[in-house]
Amino acid sequence: MAKLIIILFLLYFSSLSSAAESQLTTDFYSKSCPRFLDIVRDTITNKQITTPTTAAAALRLFFHDCFPNGCDASVLVSSTAFTTAERDSSINLSLPGDGFDVVIRAKTALELACPNTVSCSDVLAVAVRDLLVTVGGPYYEISLGRRDSRVSKSSLLLAGSLPLPSSPISKLVEQFASRGFSVREMVALSGAHTIGFSHCKEFTARVNDTAGYNPRFADALRKACSNYRNDPTISVFNDVMTPNKFDNMYFQNIPKGLGLLESDHGLYSDPRTRPFVELYARDQARFFRDFAGAMQKLSVYGVLTGPRGEIRRRCDAIN
Repeated sequence: MAKLIIILFLLYFSSLSSAAESQLTTDFYSKSCPRFLDIVRDTITNKQITTPTTAAAALRLFFHDCFPNGCDASVLVSSTAFTTAERDSSINLSLPGDGFDVVIRAKTALELACPNTVSCSDVLAVAVRDLLVTVGGPYYEISLGRRDSRVSKSSLLLAGSLPLPSSPISKLVEQFASRGFSVREMVALSGAHTIGFSHCKEFTARVNDTAGYNPRFADALRKACSNYRNDPTISVFNDVMTPNKFDNMYFQNIPKGLGLLESDHGLYSDPRTRPFVELYARDQARFFRDFAGAMQKLSVYGVLTGPRGEIRRRCDAIN
């Protein structure tokens, strides 16, 4: 009986999600805010030039917003005296500020041009796409018309809401499958680690065992992170070869023992995921196509439309 209830719930949620997706269109703001795309593009370009870590920060922010409960901008909301918001849950405390900042800048500019028209969730989705393009990533169409969540509570981020760097591949496959993503799509999305960085605390315990690491790389990581207990902000690039370029170097690194996180090593050691690592390592075009498709799919996961959400006047506060 319990299994039947779970199945019915998933079918019901799926039907709601499909109905919401059908209301999204690529030209949603063509009349209500015709300069929407230009304003976002100008904002992210200026921010990326002055702060080159912005693309990686916004990409991570987007994933942390969408994967747990759907793309609804709930992670952007600040806590109040009465409620601890999502962004202040333990798993989100390490999110870089540049991701939040670029969305707030774009939203502020849009409010001046077309007040109370563009949702924060749409701003985040388009900003991430455009930022990825600036660092060499693939362009993909974004369907628009999302609404923002009226709720943001840390308590709603249940255990397992987000993948962890230390998660075994079986756990990751299960988490992605529960949201409708295939193993191939999971590996493609893991390619996001081709930009950005990770804090030493996320991998230091494993690097001390050296399992799966190139010995010289392991030694360099130990030296780089030697003082991380006194300074928890110390971090290392996820892709040590081309850290600021979105390419397939991440997949080329893993077989050489240059993967940073436990989950990176797991992708190569698990027979379910290894073929896709090898495919993307030798074929960047294939990786780009699959990554773009997976990002499009993620961008419409659990979206809110119409009266099920709102258009926030400020991205960090519910109306």
